[in-house]
Amino acid sequence: MPWGRNVFQPRQPIAGKATNHAKARDPSPTEMNVEPWADPQDQATADSTQPQEHPDKLCLDSFWSEVEHIRQGSSDSEPDSTRRDSRLSEEGEQEEQWLQEAGLAPLISEDSEDVDKVVLLSTLTRTQAAAVQRRLDSYTCSLRKRNKPPPRDVRDIFASPIAQTPLPESQDGEQRSSHNSMDSVVKSPLTAIRVDPQGGPQKEEIFITDVAYCEQAAILLKQSKLPQNSSVRKKDDGTLPRVICPQCRLGVTRIQDLSQQDMKKVRQLALIDMTALCDLLELDVKRHKTCKRKIPESSLFGVPLATLVENDQKIKASTTIPLILQALLSFLEKKGVDSEGILRVPGSQARIKMLQQKLESTFYSGSFNWDEVSPNDAAALLKKFIRELPSPLLTGEHLNTFSAVRDIPELKQKLHMLNLLILLLPEPNRNTLKVLLEFLSKVVSRERRNRMNLWAVSTIMAPNLFLHKAVPSRLTEGVEKGHAERAADIMRLLIRYQDLLWTIPNFLMSQVRKLNENSSRRYQFYDKRIKNLLRKIHTDSRDKPDKNTEPCRTVKVQVGGVLSSSMEVRLNINSRAADLLAQFHQELCSSDNSKGLTRRNGSSAFPDCAIYEVGGNIGEHCLDPETHLLDLYNNNPSGEWVIRLKPPASRGL
Repeated sequence: MPWGRNVFQPRQPIAGKATNHAKARDPSPTEMNVEPWADPQDQATADSTQPQEHPDKLCLDSFWSEVEHIRQGSSDSEPDSTRRDSRLSEEGEQEEQWLQEAGLAPLISEDSEDVDKVVLLSTLTRTQAAAVQRRLDSYTCSLRKRNKPPPRDVRDIFASPIAQTPLPESQDGEQRSSHNSMDSVVKSPLTAIRVDPQGGPQKEEIFITDVAYCEQAAILLKQSKLPQNSSVRKKDDGTLPRVICPQCRLGVTRIQDLSQQDMKKVRQLALIDMTALCDLLELDVKRHKTCKRKIPESSLFGVPLATLVENDQKIKASTTIPLILQALLSFLEKKGVDSEGILRVPGSQARIKMLQQKLESTFYSGSFNWDEVSPNDAAALLKKFIRELPSPLLTGEHLNTFSAVRDIPELKQKLHMLNLLILLLPEPNRNTLKVLLEFLSKVVSRERRNRMNLWAVSTIMAPNLFLHKAVPSRLTEGVEKGHAERAADIMRLLIRYQDLLWTIPNFLMSQVRKLNENSSRRYQFYDKRIKNLLRKIHTDSRDKPDKNTEPCRTVKVQVGGVLSSSMEVRLNINSRAADLLAQFHQELCSSDNSKGLTRRNGSSAFPDCAIYEVGGNIGEHCLDPETHLLDLYNNNPSGEWVIRLKPPASRGL
């Protein structure tokens, strides 16, 4: 099977065992081409020419200098009595909130009929279902302590047919053998795991997304009990390996590729999988509930992200991040990334205060003059903008979980957890974090000029993201100062692997499709006789996709409100979305009605077109150019394909 092209600026393919799985038969959607996940090219060059030092050997003076600088800057502006505005959830309240966020609120409803409506349970794996049951057990116990009648018994819920869903074949063999011992497995931490018996430092990591992350952890826990895998792990040398991400034939799905309706389901499923993973890894994470704070009388600083974005969309409808943040980052990218010590060298407190006041009064009028701004002052103001958000950029609910990622010994599990946490962030927070990380990556890529490598940038930025007045932190408390390295290491992973972390894993996409299918089948008919009759008619009459034929597909075209038509395309095992787009542009340029739709040089006037999968078992899905269309057709034969312009927001992300 030929190598597929990675959409993130691929490197040369790695020759090895992964390339020997090619077979003569037609590939299935789950068969993949293995390629290294692309890192920023400048950073990769720096990594190859200059070995990374272990964080233990590096001085964290920059971290503590930044912490002290934050303290000095905030002590005068706000009294200590208003610094904390969050609290730990009460007993039972945390589980109730979790069930609501996971889309499982009917399970704790007094109406037992609502339980049967939770179709989400039918998509869960065994480990995910066990995590749900533990939350229900805890909630039931808390109700008994408060002398309240409990909801429907947990055993009744999980004894219902909807929860008895068979696992995919890829997971069933492993899980059947370990299911009876799962209770004891949960109590075993991953610190004893050693998959590589030879003991050499891993320079590459295979990142699998076809199997649920919690199920992968359960398998590793089982393997850790084997004698050959129970040796003591060597101390991590701190180097970050290249992550090799197998490329699915259904393509890579980025967060912005799905509709809001499907993303809501992704977040519910991601929360369940993350919770199951935390249980397996024995991460004791306490969620803080952010209370209401008095919002300062300001138009830019200290304003909730969602409010800023909502206000800015009245000026620029397509914006997804605050305009002030865009302006700061744009200025720093032009004049700051090459400055020596950028982000580390503090600006003048007096100038920063004056700069903030000028921006507050003149930014939206367009009269602010950026030529008078020092790059160091702008960098300090950028960090202040992040710190002064009413709630942490990583959110009060998940900030402690982000911090706990450092306790996970295996890099793959760290990335699994971070991937799920990114999916759980509110959209304004996630978009803001992404553009910030993209800027930090650019700073790291100019290391030879600005003398700011990945670790230096991480130690400087970590306090600004992980220390927040709304959430208590142990980072600065005596013996807990080891948490400083923890925060810097997480920051390092976020910067280095950001492209990977902003994708939706294949197992979540499969669960969303299954959830949509089950919801449609469950609510379409209620009369059993009619449903059975129509099912028989449907089974006899429908045309099942034949993998041995080359089906013809009609693709709708809706471009710019100017062109509305359709085109026919014949599919084979090599047909990709990129080929269909190329065919569309070719037909567009050669058609008689192409006047006004092509430029003078013959190129298309609509280069930002994409193919969207609409309906069937998905709401709306923007296809990766490397998607193999025949596999997609077999996976969702009732869905429609539409070629149209990408929304402006997705072009910028």
